[in-house]
Amino acid sequence: MRESVYISLVHHPVYDRRKRVVTTSITNLDLHDLSRLARTFGLGGFFVVQPSPLQRKLAERIIAHWERGYGADYNVTRKEAFQLVTLAETVEEVSEQIEEREGRPPTIVATTGREFPNQVDYDFFRKELPERLPVLILFGTGWGLADELILSSHVILKPVKISEDYNHLSVRCAAAIILDRILGRE
Repeated sequence: MRESVYISLVHHPVYDRRKRVVTTSITNLDLHDLSRLARTFGLGGFFVVQPSPLQRKLAERIIAHWERGYGADYNVTRKEAFQLVTLAETVEEVSEQIEEREGRPPTIVATTGREFPNQVDYDFFRKELPERLPVLILFGTGWGLADELILSSHVILKPVKISEDYNHLSVRCAAAIILDRILGRE
């Protein structure tokens, strides 16, 4: 089942702090941590959505270092994790690639720290997951996924709420919590 679950780190369309739609930059730390997260959970893949050719080139250099460069010999487990990374320009392109692999389009699942109507809690989605496969879970950079992307998704998960007065986790932390809630052992 887990091999039909995919994650995507979306750099566009996302918001900046003023709620303007922007494209955010690739970060080395996100690539490392989310590829390791995908490998740890046995996922089908980790897609990085980045429309900027220069930013994708940066990501390609980082990935190459760990797949074929010095890093491949230095840290074999990191090499394994980076083999799950695929770059794409849009979420639509990711969806098409998953459909080619799986034979059917994925259920698109949006994550957000904001409140939306009809959000689904983690227990419900966990039980429903086998019927929804393949699944693509979207994680936003910057100040989160743009509303257009969230509202066009098939499922919107409830925010990770731990504290009532502070809700601004890094995408890496949020992704780990969300995957554990959906796929972790009870």
